[in-house]
Amino acid sequence: MKSLFSDNRSANILQLFRRTPVISVSTLAAKLNVSERTVRNDIRQLNEDLKECAEIIGDQGKYSLRIFNIDGFRDFFAKMMEEDNFLNSPRNRMDYAFGKLMRTEEPLLTDELAYEMNISRTTLIADMKKLRSEISPYHLEIVGQTSKGMSLRGQESDIRKYILGNSYEQIYGEYPLDKEIIDVIARTFLEYSFEKTVKLRFVQYITLMLDRFLTGHYIGVLSGKYYNLTFRQEFEIVDRLMNEISKILHVEFPVEEKLYVLLPIVGMRTPADAENMQKIKLDEEVRGLMQKILRQIRLETDITIVSGEFTDEFLYHLMFMLNRLRFGVCLTNPMLDDLKGKYPLAYELAGIAASVIGKEYDLEVSEDERGYLASYFGVFLTENDLKRSRKFRVAVVCGTGRVTARLVAAQLKKILDSSAEMTLFADENVDSGILEEFDVVLTTVNLPCSCKRPVIRIHEIFNERELLHKIEKAKYLDRIEVPVVDNNWFVMAGLLEEGSFFVLDENMTYEDAVYQMVEELKLQEKVDAGFWERLKAREQKGTMVFDRAVAIPHSIQYKTDRLSLAIGVSDKPIRYQEQEIRIIFLLGLPEKIDMDDSLLIRLYDEIISISQDEEMLDKIAGSGSFYALLRAMYRQVKE
Repeated sequence: MKSLFSDNRSANILQLFRRTPVISVSTLAAKLNVSERTVRNDIRQLNEDLKECAEIIGDQGKYSLRIFNIDGFRDFFAKMMEEDNFLNSPRNRMDYAFGKLMRTEEPLLTDELAYEMNISRTTLIADMKKLRSEISPYHLEIVGQTSKGMSLRGQESDIRKYILGNSYEQIYGEYPLDKEIIDVIARTFLEYSFEKTVKLRFVQYITLMLDRFLTGHYIGVLSGKYYNLTFRQEFEIVDRLMNEISKILHVEFPVEEKLYVLLPIVGMRTPADAENMQKIKLDEEVRGLMQKILRQIRLETDITIVSGEFTDEFLYHLMFMLNRLRFGVCLTNPMLDDLKGKYPLAYELAGIAASVIGKEYDLEVSEDERGYLASYFGVFLTENDLKRSRKFRVAVVCGTGRVTARLVAAQLKKILDSSAEMTLFADENVDSGILEEFDVVLTTVNLPCSCKRPVIRIHEIFNERELLHKIEKAKYLDRIEVPVVDNNWFVMAGLLEEGSFFVLDENMTYEDAVYQMVEELKLQEKVDAGFWERLKAREQKGTMVFDRAVAIPHSIQYKTDRLSLAIGVSDKPIRYQEQEIRIIFLLGLPEKIDMDDSLLIRLYDEIISISQDEEMLDKIAGSGSFYALLRAMYRQVKE
């Protein structure tokens, strides 16, 4: 990205060539106030951008512009000039104004700044209002009067934090680092096997630090936690590197500036290379933190997370994340929205982890960091599911000949894992005993016998994506006792019975509503007599109230070996703990919950998806009958 504080050299070069047939590199460099090497790099980039409409040809240090397509060249030049008008954008105007404020030693007059930016005074005042709001969370403020001038007020460390989080590319996108400094950094990072992303981030920090320090803006005394970093082995590396840069620039850097450029290293993302990761000493405190996080997840959700082979990687992630939070190293998570949508339960588990971190260290976990935590929990949940899985056995029953059976089998091979076992049967050769041996039965005909296994009716030519969903859903059905798989995305629909649906009185308290539901489940022998007391004790330890008007009270029940589900709805919200609850999902978990973790995880995913879908939430909360609930809770499998 082109810096706001540099000229559009590429456009200027083309302007010069249009005026003068032949120009030497030295003349171009002098006119543009840059090095000859920079000019050659600009010409090389221009030739790539011009493609076939024109070319800048060099011969013995002298260059000329040759145009092959007049219309194409004109369009290219016009577009370049339009793109160069950075100050057409409020975002760029705000960055420009901040860059001026952070550099000036005297108050900036509004009229003079507006004139310099070629905008109206009214536009500048509106932009400055937005800028004041944006820098406020960084403890920065713009003070002064329009007639006497404006100044930026705040700590140097906060100014740098704001720049890195918002305006680095615009302000420092083309800031020139001395080649010797670049070489020192490259050599150091190669020697210690730091990853490319860490180097790029380090270059940003050192570029910013050098500009600010060399222009008299020192970071000053830091809080005590920063000085503890001098005992880390990474500080020795940075200290040596900075001493080399000191010799190049003939300046001495105080320890505070060295600690500042250390931050992107102690706050790096976890290295992808396990060998390089192990070279970094692990802070042992994070082992205890991980155990507290996993215990809290177990307490609040009854889900057991086994980190397994990812334990070390997760521990290093926790260590680097704590450093980022402690020292204000901000990361942007480009996958955040995708993680929320694709792994809703993992994102909620990350929220529990964030709460533990907040309680233990008094640190606020940002949304971006929570997203990175969610990615680990997504892996843990997937890996745990794979460890519990066994070979999946599928019976395919056809009644129209072996060729049809082979056609069905060929399609199935496209969607089933290679480890799945598939057996073909003619309909006259199956009975209940045979089908009992399979996990799921696919049939193109009416079965000639009863079948307790999940049955999926298919056509000879079928929608593969739709069938894949039904097979995935069938994994849970032996626990739900629903033998036929429909096209509804919700597995929980198979758990529900009319007697476990409740239309709640809006005048009830939350506790009374849950008590009513529990008492009815006791009468139906779906939970034991002590369930209510255990539920109250669980709620005191950690509630399961979601933001989107949904509560999930749950506890162990000893009456059955299956998971019990009841749903209570209220069209008008029931107040509870400063929340407005409209749907209560009451779960009675079997004593051996580990055997049902996959079903529980699926239910949490479905409940979270409802809490995030305002339209469906309204329909379910407004259901006046059990069958209205089922209609509201029908989500077709998406193509």
